[in-house]
Amino acid sequence: MNRVQRRQFLIAAGALLATPLAADGQQAAKVARIGHLSPNLAAGPHLRDAFLQGLRDLGYVEGRNVVIEYRDAEGKLERLPALAAELVALKVDVILADGGTLGPRVAMQATTTIPIVFTSAADPVGSGLVTSLARPGGNVTGLSALGPELVGKRLELLKQAVPGIDRVAVLRGGSTLGERVLKDMLEAADVAARALGVQPQFIEARGPDEFARAFSAMTSARAGALTVLPSNMFVRERRRLADLAAKNRLPAVYTSREFVDAGGLMSYGAHQPDLFRRAATYVDKILKGAKPGDLPIEQPTKFELVINLKTAKDLGLTIPPSVLARADDLIQ
Repeated sequence: MNRVQRRQFLIAAGALLATPLAADGQQAAKVARIGHLSPNLAAGPHLRDAFLQGLRDLGYVEGRNVVIEYRDAEGKLERLPALAAELVALKVDVILADGGTLGPRVAMQATTTIPIVFTSAADPVGSGLVTSLARPGGNVTGLSALGPELVGKRLELLKQAVPGIDRVAVLRGGSTLGERVLKDMLEAADVAARALGVQPQFIEARGPDEFARAFSAMTSARAGALTVLPSNMFVRERRRLADLAAKNRLPAVYTSREFVDAGGLMSYGAHQPDLFRRAATYVDKILKGAKPGDLPIEQPTKFELVINLKTAKDLGLTIPPSVLARADDLIQ
């Protein structure tokens, strides 16, 4: 091998050795970093799993081509702003904010540049998260769980499950929904109740320390059933709520199946795992260059009615077959 051939050989060998390093460098550059901001991850571990499954369906594998920075307030909502600030300081590519409207609102206060995807906001326009469903604008987009529209439906299902009720308590928590959305929900409850021939009784419990007083007020007003409006605090305290409803012999309808799994009678709402799974498609589009403000808000397409038959039996209720036939899941 002469000098020219030797030089060509060394150049070729160097190129071959450099190729895997370049490929590795390109692969490393493709690792996405997602921030997950949550008021309480433990309240719905299946929801996080649904989001991760949505990512896997799109080719993302945690620890390989995507890193997820979890920031969990563990039910202590006052911690959320500091946790959101941590994600901003990490310069994540996108923030997934759950917890209805609360998580995304806190994230929006922390950044106006990092894209934010919310998972299940009640009335995103009414709550002030976005300017319109078709063109959200700004750095925020995501999925709606609907809000006031479902309040009447829950009351209708409760009346069908317990036909004899003539008074129903409507329990609201501290307002993390936004005043406009809360007002719309209260009006929807009033209109639906009266249309069903039921007298509504509106009661507020801003924290768990007010639960005893709230249920005492329901008993004094001779409420025959209970509907619970959306609240992160109620989700966190769902077992206590279900226990108090059982103790006071109040059939209750809730916003999501987590309450029914904790012993509540029934729930009706958007299928939360489906929303979290679909949120992964928003994250994927943003990672590929889409602007969040250009991605329309999606409405839920899948709803679920869940009934706890054990709780019904303990309350001495016989749920009509017509209602049972509509249930997506029956807990024995």
